[in-house]
Amino acid sequence: MGQRRATITAVGHYVPEKVLTNFDLEKMVDTSDEWIRTRTGIRERRILEKGATSDLAVEAIKRLFENSGVAPDEIEVLIVATVTPDMFFPSTAAVIQEKLGLKKAWGFDLSAACSGFIYALITGAQFIESGNYKKVLVVGADKMSSIVDYTDRNTCVLFGDAAGAVLLEPTDDPEYGIIDHVFYMDGSGGKYLYMPGGGSLNPPSHETVDKKMHYIYQDGRAVFKVAVVGMADVSAEIVERNGLTGKDIDWLVPHQANLRIITATAERMGLDLSKVMINIDRYGNTTAATIPLCLSEYWECGKLKPGHMVVMSAFGAGYTWGAVLMRWSLPNPPKPRPDVARYCEEMDSRRFEMVEELKIKNEVGK
Repeated sequence: MGQRRATITAVGHYVPEKVLTNFDLEKMVDTSDEWIRTRTGIRERRILEKGATSDLAVEAIKRLFENSGVAPDEIEVLIVATVTPDMFFPSTAAVIQEKLGLKKAWGFDLSAACSGFIYALITGAQFIESGNYKKVLVVGADKMSSIVDYTDRNTCVLFGDAAGAVLLEPTDDPEYGIIDHVFYMDGSGGKYLYMPGGGSLNPPSHETVDKKMHYIYQDGRAVFKVAVVGMADVSAEIVERNGLTGKDIDWLVPHQANLRIITATAERMGLDLSKVMINIDRYGNTTAATIPLCLSEYWECGKLKPGHMVVMSAFGAGYTWGAVLMRWSLPNPPKPRPDVARYCEEMDSRRFEMVEELKIKNEVGK
Protein backbone atom coordinates (compact mmCIF):
# COMPACT_ATOMS: atom_id res chain seq x y z
CA MET A 1 0.00 0.00 0.00
CA GLY A 2 1.31 3.44 -0.92
CA GLN A 3 1.56 6.53 1.22
CA ARG A 4 -1.70 7.71 2.74
CA ARG A 5 -2.71 10.90 0.93
CA ALA A 6 -5.14 13.68 1.67
CA THR A 7 -7.76 14.52 -0.91
CA ILE A 8 -10.54 17.09 -1.16
CA THR A 9 -13.90 15.39 -0.64
CA ALA A 10 -16.21 18.42 -0.31
CA VAL A 11 -16.25 22.13 -1.16
CA GLY A 12 -18.35 25.19 -0.40
CA HIS A 13 -18.20 28.96 -0.77
CA TYR A 14 -20.00 32.15 0.13
CA VAL A 15 -20.06 35.68 -1.24
CA PRO A 16 -22.13 38.51 0.26
CA GLU A 17 -25.13 39.90 -1.58
CA LYS A 18 -23.96 43.52 -1.82
CA VAL A 19 -22.15 44.26 -5.09
CA LEU A 20 -19.72 47.20 -5.31
CA THR A 21 -19.05 47.94 -8.97
CA ASN A 22 -16.31 49.97 -10.60
CA PHE A 23 -18.97 52.55 -11.41
CA ASP A 24 -19.78 52.82 -7.70
CA LEU A 25 -16.10 53.44 -6.98
CA GLU A 26 -16.01 56.18 -9.62
CA LYS A 27 -18.31 58.14 -7.30
CA MET A 28 -16.05 57.57 -4.29
CA VAL A 29 -12.49 58.11 -5.57
CA ASP A 30 -10.68 59.47 -8.61
CA THR A 31 -10.78 56.37 -10.82
CA SER A 32 -12.78 54.87 -13.68
CA ASP A 33 -14.26 51.57 -14.70
CA GLU A 34 -11.99 51.48 -17.76
CA TRP A 35 -8.85 52.10 -15.68
CA ILE A 36 -9.66 49.40 -13.12
CA ARG A 37 -10.89 46.84 -15.63
CA THR A 38 -8.02 47.08 -18.10
CA ARG A 39 -5.31 47.00 -15.42
CA THR A 40 -6.71 44.40 -13.03
CA GLY A 41 -9.55 42.54 -14.76
CA ILE A 42 -11.91 43.49 -11.92
CA ARG A 43 -15.43 44.71 -12.71
CA GLU A 44 -17.05 44.35 -9.28
CA ARG A 45 -16.52 42.94 -5.83
CA ARG A 46 -18.74 41.80 -2.94
CA ILE A 47 -19.02 43.58 0.41
CA LEU A 48 -20.30 42.17 3.71
CA GLU A 49 -22.28 45.05 5.19
CA LYS A 50 -22.98 43.48 8.58
CA GLY A 51 -21.03 40.74 10.27
CA ALA A 52 -17.47 39.50 10.54
CA THR A 53 -15.07 37.13 8.81
CA SER A 54 -16.47 34.24 10.85
CA ASP A 55 -19.91 34.88 9.35
CA LEU A 56 -18.49 34.53 5.83
CA ALA A 57 -16.76 31.30 6.84
CA VAL A 58 -19.86 29.88 8.52
CA GLU A 59 -21.92 30.32 5.35
CA ALA A 60 -19.23 28.68 3.19
CA ILE A 61 -19.02 25.72 5.57
CA LYS A 62 -22.81 25.37 5.63
CA ARG A 63 -22.77 25.14 1.84
CA LEU A 64 -20.05 22.48 2.07
CA PHE A 65 -22.21 20.50 4.48
CA GLU A 66 -25.20 20.83 2.12
CA ASN A 67 -23.10 19.68 -0.84
CA SER A 68 -21.64 16.68 0.98
CA GLY A 69 -24.03 15.52 3.67
CA VAL A 70 -21.22 15.69 6.24
CA ALA A 71 -22.42 16.56 9.75
CA PRO A 72 -20.79 19.21 11.99
CA ASP A 73 -19.87 16.67 14.67
CA GLU A 74 -17.79 14.69 12.17
CA ILE A 75 -15.19 17.46 11.81
CA GLU A 76 -12.00 16.81 13.81
CA VAL A 77 -9.78 19.77 12.91
CA LEU A 78 -10.61 23.29 11.67
CA ILE A 79 -7.95 25.50 10.08
CA VAL A 80 -8.90 29.06 9.14
CA ALA A 81 -6.66 31.07 6.82
CA THR A 82 -7.35 34.79 7.26
CA VAL A 83 -5.75 38.20 7.74
CA THR A 84 -9.01 39.73 8.96
CA PRO A 85 -9.82 37.74 12.11
CA ASP A 86 -12.90 38.71 14.07
CA MET A 87 -10.51 39.77 16.84
CA PHE A 88 -6.93 39.05 17.93
CA PHE A 89 -8.15 36.35 20.30
CA PRO A 90 -9.89 34.03 20.64
CA SER A 91 -9.15 32.66 17.20
CA THR A 92 -11.69 32.93 14.41
CA ALA A 93 -11.56 29.13 14.32
CA ALA A 94 -12.89 29.07 17.89
CA VAL A 95 -15.66 31.51 16.98
CA ILE A 96 -16.66 29.37 13.98
CA GLN A 97 -16.60 26.20 16.08
CA GLU A 98 -19.11 27.73 18.49
CA LYS A 99 -21.36 29.13 15.75
CA LEU A 100 -21.56 25.83 13.86
CA GLY A 101 -21.46 23.41 16.78
CA LEU A 102 -18.30 21.63 15.65
CA LYS A 103 -18.17 19.96 19.06
CA LYS A 104 -15.43 17.43 18.31
CA ALA A 105 -13.11 19.83 16.45
CA TRP A 106 -10.07 21.68 17.65
CA GLY A 107 -8.40 24.25 15.44
CA PHE A 108 -6.53 27.45 14.86
CA ASP A 109 -6.04 30.43 12.56
CA LEU A 110 -3.23 30.66 10.02
CA SER A 111 -1.95 33.98 8.66
CA ALA A 112 -0.14 34.01 5.32
CA ALA A 113 -2.21 36.64 3.50
CA CYS A 114 -3.04 35.67 -0.08
CA SER A 115 -1.00 32.46 0.27
CA GLY A 116 -2.95 31.54 3.39
CA PHE A 117 -5.26 28.98 1.85
CA ILE A 118 -2.59 26.84 0.21
CA TYR A 119 -0.46 27.01 3.38
CA ALA A 120 -3.50 25.90 5.40
CA LEU A 121 -4.34 23.20 2.85
CA ILE A 122 -0.95 21.55 3.20
CA THR A 123 -1.03 21.92 6.98
CA GLY A 124 -4.37 20.13 6.99
CA ALA A 125 -3.12 17.51 4.55
CA GLN A 126 -0.25 16.67 6.88
CA PHE A 127 -2.69 16.07 9.73
CA ILE A 128 -4.50 13.61 7.46
CA GLU A 129 -1.26 11.96 6.33
CA SER A 130 -0.21 11.46 9.97
CA GLY A 131 -3.00 8.91 10.31
CA ASN A 132 -4.42 10.62 13.39
CA TYR A 133 -7.30 12.45 11.69
CA LYS A 134 -9.89 11.59 9.06
CA LYS A 135 -11.80 14.85 8.54
CA VAL A 136 -10.00 18.21 8.44
CA LEU A 137 -11.87 21.36 7.42
CA VAL A 138 -9.78 24.08 5.74
CA VAL A 139 -11.26 27.54 5.24
CA GLY A 140 -10.00 30.66 3.49
CA ALA A 141 -12.02 33.69 4.57
CA ASP A 142 -11.44 37.43 4.58
CA LYS A 143 -13.56 40.52 5.10
CA MET A 144 -11.12 42.80 3.31
CA SER A 145 -13.59 45.69 3.37
CA SER A 146 -12.89 45.97 7.10
CA ILE A 147 -9.27 47.04 6.48
CA VAL A 148 -9.61 48.91 3.18
CA ASP A 149 -9.49 52.71 3.04
CA TYR A 150 -12.22 53.72 0.61
CA THR A 151 -10.52 57.06 0.01
CA ASP A 152 -7.37 55.32 -1.27
CA ARG A 153 -7.88 54.55 -4.96
CA ASN A 154 -4.76 52.37 -5.08
CA THR A 155 -6.21 49.72 -2.76
CA CYS A 156 -9.99 50.12 -2.57
CA VAL A 157 -10.43 49.02 -6.19
CA LEU A 158 -8.74 45.67 -5.58
CA PHE A 159 -10.34 43.89 -2.66
CA GLY A 160 -13.59 42.14 -1.82
CA ASP A 161 -15.12 39.86 0.82
CA ALA A 162 -15.67 36.10 0.50
CA ALA A 163 -15.02 32.67 1.97
CA GLY A 164 -14.29 29.22 0.61
CA ALA A 165 -14.00 25.88 2.37
CA VAL A 166 -12.74 22.39 1.56
CA LEU A 167 -12.90 19.12 3.45
CA LEU A 168 -9.82 16.91 3.51
CA GLU A 169 -10.07 13.15 4.01
CA PRO A 170 -7.63 10.27 3.49
CA THR A 171 -7.38 8.24 0.32
CA ASP A 172 -5.30 5.13 -0.31
CA ASP A 173 -5.66 5.50 -4.08
CA PRO A 174 -2.22 6.64 -5.31
CA GLU A 175 -3.79 8.26 -8.37
CA TYR A 176 -5.68 10.92 -6.41
CA GLY A 177 -5.19 13.60 -3.80
CA ILE A 178 -2.50 16.12 -2.94
CA ILE A 179 0.74 15.12 -4.64
CA ASP A 180 3.27 17.86 -3.93
CA HIS A 181 3.78 21.42 -2.75
CA VAL A 182 6.44 24.12 -3.05
CA PHE A 183 6.44 27.08 -0.65
CA TYR A 184 8.65 30.15 -0.25
CA MET A 185 8.89 33.23 1.94
CA ASP A 186 10.95 36.43 1.75
CA GLY A 187 10.50 38.71 4.74
CA SER A 188 12.29 41.58 3.02
CA GLY A 189 9.08 42.17 1.06
CA GLY A 190 7.01 42.89 4.14
CA LYS A 191 7.36 46.64 3.80
CA TYR A 192 5.59 46.68 0.44
CA LEU A 193 2.25 45.22 1.53
CA TYR A 194 1.11 45.43 5.13
CA MET A 195 -1.23 46.92 7.72
CA PRO A 196 0.97 48.89 10.15
CA GLY A 197 -1.42 49.53 13.03
CA GLY A 198 -3.14 47.41 15.64
CA GLY A 199 -0.39 44.98 16.64
CA SER A 200 2.28 45.15 19.34
CA LEU A 201 4.49 47.33 17.12
CA ASN A 202 1.89 50.07 16.79
CA PRO A 203 -0.87 49.39 19.36
CA PRO A 204 -4.25 51.03 18.73
CA SER A 205 -4.32 54.68 19.73
CA HIS A 206 -5.81 57.97 18.64
CA GLU A 207 -2.59 58.54 16.69
CA THR A 208 -2.75 55.25 14.76
CA VAL A 209 -6.38 55.90 13.88
CA ASP A 210 -5.71 59.48 12.79
CA LYS A 211 -2.83 58.29 10.60
CA LYS A 212 -5.00 55.57 9.02
CA MET A 213 -2.60 52.88 10.18
CA HIS A 214 -5.38 50.29 10.47
CA TYR A 215 -5.81 50.10 6.71
CA ILE A 216 -3.88 48.21 4.04
CA TYR A 217 -0.77 49.88 2.69
CA GLN A 218 0.54 48.63 -0.65
CA ASP A 219 3.28 49.65 -3.03
CA GLY A 220 1.45 48.23 -6.02
CA ARG A 221 4.28 48.45 -8.53
CA ALA A 222 6.80 46.79 -6.24
CA VAL A 223 4.43 43.96 -5.38
CA PHE A 224 3.38 43.40 -8.98
CA LYS A 225 6.97 43.04 -10.23
CA VAL A 226 7.78 40.33 -7.70
CA ALA A 227 4.39 38.60 -7.77
CA VAL A 228 4.25 38.20 -11.53
CA VAL A 229 7.61 36.38 -11.50
CA GLY A 230 7.18 34.50 -8.22
CA MET A 231 3.79 33.00 -8.95
CA ALA A 232 4.70 32.08 -12.52
CA ASP A 233 8.01 30.48 -11.54
CA VAL A 234 6.67 28.43 -8.63
CA SER A 235 3.79 27.16 -10.76
CA ALA A 236 6.21 26.03 -13.45
CA GLU A 237 8.56 24.56 -10.84
CA ILE A 238 6.00 22.23 -9.28
CA VAL A 239 4.98 20.93 -12.71
CA GLU A 240 8.55 20.37 -13.90
CA ARG A 241 9.80 18.69 -10.73
CA ASN A 242 7.00 16.14 -10.98
CA GLY A 243 7.97 15.24 -14.54
CA LEU A 244 4.97 16.96 -16.07
CA THR A 245 4.38 19.63 -18.70
CA GLY A 246 1.62 22.14 -19.29
CA LYS A 247 -0.14 19.55 -21.45
CA ASP A 248 -0.62 17.36 -18.38
CA ILE A 249 -2.40 20.08 -16.40
CA ASP A 250 -6.18 20.31 -16.63
CA TRP A 251 -6.60 23.37 -14.42
CA LEU A 252 -4.47 26.17 -13.08
CA VAL A 253 -6.15 27.71 -10.03
CA PRO A 254 -4.25 30.96 -9.47
CA HIS A 255 -4.75 33.45 -6.68
CA GLN A 256 -7.04 36.13 -8.10
CA ALA A 257 -5.02 39.30 -7.52
CA ASN A 258 -4.59 40.71 -11.01
CA LEU A 259 -5.53 39.36 -14.44
CA ARG A 260 -2.09 40.24 -15.82
CA ILE A 261 -0.40 38.10 -13.15
CA ILE A 262 -2.81 35.27 -13.92
CA THR A 263 -2.13 35.37 -17.67
CA ALA A 264 1.64 35.61 -17.12
CA THR A 265 1.51 32.50 -14.93
CA ALA A 266 -0.42 30.59 -17.59
CA GLU A 267 2.06 31.63 -20.27
CA ARG A 268 5.02 30.54 -18.12
CA MET A 269 3.41 27.11 -17.77
CA GLY A 270 2.53 26.86 -21.46
CA LEU A 271 -1.18 26.73 -20.65
CA ASP A 272 -4.06 27.95 -22.77
CA LEU A 273 -6.29 30.30 -20.80
CA SER A 274 -9.19 27.89 -21.28
CA LYS A 275 -7.43 25.83 -18.58
CA VAL A 276 -7.25 28.68 -16.07
CA MET A 277 -9.86 29.32 -13.41
CA ILE A 278 -10.77 33.01 -13.36
CA ASN A 279 -13.42 34.85 -11.37
CA ILE A 280 -11.53 38.01 -10.47
CA ASP A 281 -13.95 40.02 -12.60
CA ARG A 282 -16.82 39.24 -10.22
CA TYR A 283 -15.13 39.23 -6.83
CA GLY A 284 -11.79 41.05 -6.98
CA ASN A 285 -9.03 39.96 -4.61
CA THR A 286 -10.60 38.15 -1.66
CA THR A 287 -7.17 37.23 -0.23
CA ALA A 288 -7.30 33.77 1.41
CA ALA A 289 -10.67 33.00 -0.19
CA THR A 290 -9.76 33.27 -3.88
CA ILE A 291 -8.57 29.71 -4.53
CA PRO A 292 -11.24 27.78 -2.59
CA LEU A 293 -13.87 30.08 -4.10
CA CYS A 294 -12.68 29.12 -7.59
CA LEU A 295 -12.57 25.41 -6.72
CA SER A 296 -16.11 25.47 -5.36
CA GLU A 297 -17.61 27.44 -8.25
CA TYR A 298 -15.93 25.43 -10.98
CA TRP A 299 -16.88 22.17 -9.28
CA GLU A 300 -20.50 23.26 -8.88
CA CYS A 301 -20.55 24.22 -12.57
CA GLY A 302 -19.34 20.74 -13.52
CA LYS A 303 -16.08 21.97 -15.02
CA LEU A 304 -13.73 20.55 -12.36
CA LYS A 305 -13.98 16.78 -12.75
CA PRO A 306 -12.53 13.64 -11.14
CA GLY A 307 -9.13 12.81 -12.58
CA HIS A 308 -8.25 16.40 -13.43
CA MET A 309 -4.67 17.39 -12.62
CA VAL A 310 -4.77 20.71 -10.77
CA VAL A 311 -2.14 23.30 -9.87
CA MET A 312 -3.02 25.92 -7.27
CA SER A 313 -0.64 28.85 -6.89
CA ALA A 314 -0.57 32.04 -4.86
CA PHE A 315 1.55 35.04 -3.93
CA GLY A 316 0.90 37.23 -0.91
CA ALA A 317 2.18 39.66 1.69
CA GLY A 318 5.29 38.65 3.55
CA TYR A 319 6.29 37.95 0.84
CA THR A 320 4.82 34.45 0.79
CA TRP A 321 4.22 32.31 -2.28
CA GLY A 322 3.83 28.73 -3.37
CA ALA A 323 2.05 26.08 -5.39
CA VAL A 324 0.20 22.82 -4.77
CA LEU A 325 -0.21 19.92 -7.20
CA MET A 326 -3.13 17.52 -6.84
CA ARG A 327 -5.34 15.18 -8.80
CA TRP A 328 -9.02 15.93 -8.23
CA SER A 329 -11.23 13.12 -6.92
CA LEU A 330 -14.57 14.71 -5.99
CA PRO A 331 -17.47 13.58 -8.24
CA ASN A 332 -19.54 16.33 -9.81
CA PRO A 333 -23.02 17.32 -8.63
CA PRO A 334 -25.92 16.15 -10.87
CA LYS A 335 -26.53 19.73 -12.02
CA PRO A 336 -25.54 23.27 -11.00
CA ARG A 337 -27.37 24.79 -8.06
CA PRO A 338 -29.99 27.35 -9.17
CA ASP A 339 -27.99 30.19 -7.64
CA VAL A 340 -24.96 29.45 -9.83
CA ALA A 341 -26.61 28.10 -12.98
CA ARG A 342 -26.62 31.45 -14.77
CA TYR A 343 -23.00 32.14 -13.91
CA CYS A 344 -22.04 28.67 -15.15
CA GLU A 345 -23.58 29.48 -18.52
CA GLU A 346 -21.67 32.78 -18.76
CA MET A 347 -18.37 31.57 -17.28
CA ASP A 348 -16.45 30.89 -20.49
CA SER A 349 -17.72 33.91 -22.41
CA ARG A 350 -16.88 36.29 -19.54
CA ARG A 351 -13.38 34.88 -19.27
CA PHE A 352 -12.81 35.20 -23.03
CA GLU A 353 -14.07 38.78 -22.96
CA MET A 354 -11.71 39.72 -20.12
CA VAL A 355 -8.67 38.21 -21.77
CA GLU A 356 -9.40 39.82 -25.14
CA GLU A 357 -9.80 43.21 -23.49
CA LEU A 358 -6.44 42.77 -21.76
CA LYS A 359 -4.77 41.83 -25.07
CA ILE A 360 -6.13 44.96 -26.72
CA LYS A 361 -4.91 47.09 -23.82
CA ASN A 362 -1.42 45.56 -24.06
CA GLU A 363 -1.26 46.10 -27.83
CA VAL A 364 -2.29 49.73 -27.50
CA GLY A 365 0.32 50.25 -24.79
CA LYS A 366 3.22 48.96 -26.92
